Amino acid sequence: MLGWALVFFIVAIIAGVFGFGGVAAASAGIAQLLFFIFLVLFVVSLVMGLARGRTPLA
Repeated sequence: MLGWALVFFIVAIIAGVFGFGGVAAASAGIAQLLFFIFLVLFVVSLVMGLARGRTPLA
């Protein structure tokens, strides 16, 4: 998901350079949304992993 956010960010930068403001704004918005979803899922995974703890080796 972080990869898709990076792709949309790059598309936004390229569209902004060429003067396509609407496309740049839409791509930047999508990139921002994907990044925050990734961030929330990462934190949830981190908390769940810490809460579960490590299992002892046999």
